[in-house]
Amino acid sequence: MALSPDVQQKINTWLSGNYDATTKADIQQLVATGQDDALNDAFYRDLEFGTGGLRGVMGAGSNRMNRYTLGMATQGLSNYLLHSFGGQEIKVAIAHDSRNNSKEFARIAADIFSANGITVYLFDALRPTPELSFAIRYLGCQSGCVITASHNPKEYNGFKVYWNDGAQVVAPHDKNIIEEVQSIQSVDEVRFQADESKIHLIGPELDEAYLRQVQQLSINPAAIQRQSDLKIVFTPLHGTGITLVPKALERFGFQNVHVVQEQATPDGNFPTVQSPNPEEKAAMQLALDQAKALDADIVLATDPDADRVGMGVKNDKGEWVLLNGNQTAALLTQYMLSARKQAGKMTDKDFIVYTIVTSDVLGDIANRYQVKAYNTLTGFKYIAGIIRDLEGKETYICGGEESYGFMIGDFVRDKDAVSACALVAEMAAVAKDKGRTLYEEMVQMYADYGLYKEHLISLTKKGQRGAEEIQEMMRDLRANPPATIAGSPVVEIRDYKTGKITDQKTGQTTDTGLESSNVLQFLTEDGSKISARPSGTEPKIKFYFSVKQPLKSTVDFDLADRTLDQRIQAIIEDMQLK
Repeated sequence: MALSPDVQQKINTWLSGNYDATTKADIQQLVATGQDDALNDAFYRDLEFGTGGLRGVMGAGSNRMNRYTLGMATQGLSNYLLHSFGGQEIKVAIAHDSRNNSKEFARIAADIFSANGITVYLFDALRPTPELSFAIRYLGCQSGCVITASHNPKEYNGFKVYWNDGAQVVAPHDKNIIEEVQSIQSVDEVRFQADESKIHLIGPELDEAYLRQVQQLSINPAAIQRQSDLKIVFTPLHGTGITLVPKALERFGFQNVHVVQEQATPDGNFPTVQSPNPEEKAAMQLALDQAKALDADIVLATDPDADRVGMGVKNDKGEWVLLNGNQTAALLTQYMLSARKQAGKMTDKDFIVYTIVTSDVLGDIANRYQVKAYNTLTGFKYIAGIIRDLEGKETYICGGEESYGFMIGDFVRDKDAVSACALVAEMAAVAKDKGRTLYEEMVQMYADYGLYKEHLISLTKKGQRGAEEIQEMMRDLRANPPATIAGSPVVEIRDYKTGKITDQKTGQTTDTGLESSNVLQFLTEDGSKISARPSGTEPKIKFYFSVKQPLKSTVDFDLADRTLDQRIQAIIEDMQLK
């Protein structure tokens, strides 16, 4: 693909501008070797804030994560903070994960904030993302950021931005920050020179304050005391989970925790895995092997910034199986509501939240316990938004999404794998106290509510052409929506971009009640739900499938599970998504 005039102009700017010699040499190498595709991908656009902030492959270019794109984003955020909170001391907190360059990027951000007269609280070493969220409110900050690319491959890094409530930025702040960033015409406008007097290192005192809050989430300390030798295998997948998860488990009273040593050391190259993602079985294999060797009770895993939790249990045949994000979220919701009821802690103001692509079994569970359930767009910033709107009026208990994120209590305003690991372990201890496994608890849950089965297909479309293909797929689905899917008539279409829900039989429309987002959902007569959603931070379009059928008895679980698998495959083939 030939270089467009816009791309060529950006390349010239970087080669002639105030950029370091290494950056210029990397670009000149691509030019000299005629790597137009690589140059196009590096310069065809500027990195933008999506659902997770700024995220991209590390390297030279406007569409890459580097000191300059980070610098312009940080300067834009600084400008916005100075406009928004002028006349008062402005404070920000900064954390980073174990990725390559994360520590350096965190220091660059700290330097820029301080150069703009902003007080900086910088964690002295790597820390989980949820602790950053906690620190913002604990320290009375107006904003904060964490350098992470979550569970992405090692080539990626990112910059997640948070507001004064400890949640990731939402409208109008996200768009306003983008405008501030875009108004910066040159890296010369970025203040890289630090004011050291404004930068304060933080560490163990924040860990202690955070862990005290996590410890207060425990509902059944007596059961843990009886099952303190519950055998737990934990892997941080070379990430930040090692700093706090073992401590949180110890605080809860668990005394038999085995860390996967091959994955215990933080390492941005993630040497033992292809991708440090607890959603992928390959990443969990070392933990599963250790659990089998030890005859453990449960496996726990966290991604590099410790906001997602993975979980393994033994099934009724004694085989180790991984639970998906929907199953984990449903089990935790069921546990939190049932345990609170048993402990006499429930109130008529309690509520849970889950996202539109998460299993509706969470809503069924809430309904059974007469707890209000709110449905919201994908991303914990929307869950946090509901908490913010209802603060002082209703009581948030827990919330989750299918992508392995869960949040218990409101002292953190983002998904939190540290507290989730502690409560999963407590849930396992309570089950064991009754002579049951978590797998048995899960099967019983589906017998109570009906068997829900979910599946996700993620189609990667890289580069400029890939982004165009994703938009074309969404345009085609809107212009030519399917009348039937796998033989079942489509009865309802929910278009979250237009904010309209259309009844396909009557043609009547109602509002979604949520802000605009590029998501389409098709609901069929047989109870299936298919969702199409382009990622806001990655070159992907995701298709979510949810199917359901009654489960008369726990002994029918395997057969019903296979039947639903076949239904999902029929949907995928019908929609030609293979």
